[in-house]
Amino acid sequence: MRFLHTSDWHLGRSLHRVSMLDAQAAFLDHLVATARAREVDAVLVAGDVYDRAVPPLAAVELFDRALHRLADAGVPTVMISGNHDSARRLGVGAGLIERAGIHLRTDPAGCATPVVLSDAHGDVACYGLPYLEPVLVKDEFQVDKARHEAVLAAAMEQVRADLAARPPGTRSVVLAHAFVVGGKASDSERDITVGGVAAVPAGTFHGVDYVALGHLHGCQTITERVRYSGSPLAYSFSEATHRKTTWLVEIDAAGSVAAERIDCPVPRPLARLTGRLEQLLEDPAHERHEDAFVEATLTDPVRPAEPMARLAARFPHVLSIVFAPERGPEASGVSYAQRMRGRGDLEIAEDFVTHVRGGAGPDEDERTVLRAAFDEVRIAGAEAAG
Repeated sequence: MRFLHTSDWHLGRSLHRVSMLDAQAAFLDHLVATARAREVDAVLVAGDVYDRAVPPLAAVELFDRALHRLADAGVPTVMISGNHDSARRLGVGAGLIERAGIHLRTDPAGCATPVVLSDAHGDVACYGLPYLEPVLVKDEFQVDKARHEAVLAAAMEQVRADLAARPPGTRSVVLAHAFVVGGKASDSERDITVGGVAAVPAGTFHGVDYVALGHLHGCQTITERVRYSGSPLAYSFSEATHRKTTWLVEIDAAGSVAAERIDCPVPRPLARLTGRLEQLLEDPAHERHEDAFVEATLTDPVRPAEPMARLAARFPHVLSIVFAPERGPEASGVSYAQRMRGRGDLEIAEDFVTHVRGGAGPDEDERTVLRAAFDEVRIAGAEAAG
């Protein structure tokens, strides 16, 4: 049986205030086309369909169109809610939608109720474990402590109990939204440590043939049977080097797994550039990044004038500037406090500016501002004392 494993669509999300809806629509076009072309038996969506609990209308419309197209293609879809989704909102109408082959699993009580698919070799039971917030579900799963490992382990015990009652040879798939030990995080994932230690061991999922994970945005293999698809688009510059893909997974009659990465469309690449402003503007090596979304880390000792406008002349899609000035040589063995000892307030302020800029002191206009500020403070202090 052949599955297309994806997750973390984050419909409605932007990148540094740039809407990603068109790029998300292009990905969903690609998803449906791939499902048709590769004749998949089901699409697995491992959570974070939306970027927030109450998504914008345009994101809801995009989701609605995707479901209609998958249903029209006759491709069953199994989908769980993630930590960004509102489980109750996403699950509205799940019973009706299921008649069209779209199986939403958003209720923790349904963890052990699989979607059963069949091929020439028998049944495949697909269990959907929505994101389980430990504090909210610990009583339902009868665990003592609100910990991610505890609630997921309890849910998996229910899964294994249901699987054991099925005909011998029944193959199994689990969808889960969690941080599994060994996974590599990026900046765009929301922290889930509230409610207990976030990471759970991969062994929590033992006993099933394939685990389709969501939450981490990098495509990665934890074990041959436990994989993250990652997000289909880059949602932070920490993902600039990611290869965005889905997994095409095949499970044979014996439950053996083979997986192939299918590249997602890249609407615009991301680039992280570092150097002095003039270097970034003049270096011919950066020509290939001129159409990319750019994050520029400027190392100029003194912050240059109008850096965003100047960068945009060469890189029209620059989105972010980080300032990391080069540091000048520090006085060997002498602390900052020792070097300031015996100096007047204005001298200390000027030396402080020099220190934080890595060697470049204030110019005459800045000295004038500093002197005026100290004069105001001194006068105010004298008036208060008088």
